[in-house]
Amino acid sequence: MPYDYENETPEQKKKRAREIVKLLKKRYSSDPGTELHYKTPLDLVVAAILSAQCTEVRINAITETLFRKYTSAKDYAQAKQGEFEAEIKSAGFYRNKTRNIIALGAALLRDHGGEIPGSMEELVKLPGVGRKTANLVLTICFGVPGIVVDTHMIRVSGRLGLTENKAPEKIEQDLCGLIPKKDWIAYSNRLIILGRYTCVARHPKCAECVLNGVCPSAFTI
Repeated sequence: MPYDYENETPEQKKKRAREIVKLLKKRYSSDPGTELHYKTPLDLVVAAILSAQCTEVRINAITETLFRKYTSAKDYAQAKQGEFEAEIKSAGFYRNKTRNIIALGAALLRDHGGEIPGSMEELVKLPGVGRKTANLVLTICFGVPGIVVDTHMIRVSGRLGLTENKAPEKIEQDLCGLIPKKDWIAYSNRLIILGRYTCVARHPKCAECVLNGVCPSAFTI
C-alpha cells in the first residue's frame, strides 16, 4: 500500500525525517560543508553577503582576489565605496553589498575588536547578516548546531512535506523539531547540495534522487 503522506501523523513525519537523514548520510558519506571558499570567519561572512542572488562559483572567482587584498575588518571598514563596487560588480546588487560590507567592517571594529562574534544574537546585529548567514557561520566556523535555511532548503523541505511554512524562520523551527540536533549541521549541508544539483528548481532529477522513496513530490512535479 502506498504511503499516506496526506494523513501522516506528527510521529510518522518525525520518523520519516530521520529516514531522510540516514539516506542523505548514505548519499554523502562525509559532510560536504559549504561550497563558498574561505579561510577565516570574516571571509565566510563576506562571501555569504556577496552570495545573495548569485552562484557560489561566481563568488569564489571574486573572492579569490578580494581576500588577498582585504584580510581584516579594518581593511573593509576603510575600503573606498567606488573601488569596492568595481571589485564585486559581477556579484550583482553590488552597491548595497558594498555598503553592507564596509559597514560590517566598521561594526566589527567598534563592537567586537575586529573579530566575528560567535553568537546568533550578536551576528544578526551586524550589517548584511540575517539568520541564514548567521547559522552558516555558526555551524561552519564555530560548530554550533543549527539549520541553514537558504533557497534550496526552502524548496526541498517543502517538496519533502517537512514544512508548510514559507517564512525561513518558521521553516527553521519546523526542521529543528523534526531533525535530531546532532544532525543539524550535516543535514543542512547535505540537503543544500542535494537541492543545488538534484532537487533543482526546474525539472528536478527525481529518478536519481536518493530521497525519491520518502518524498511526496517525487515524479509528480
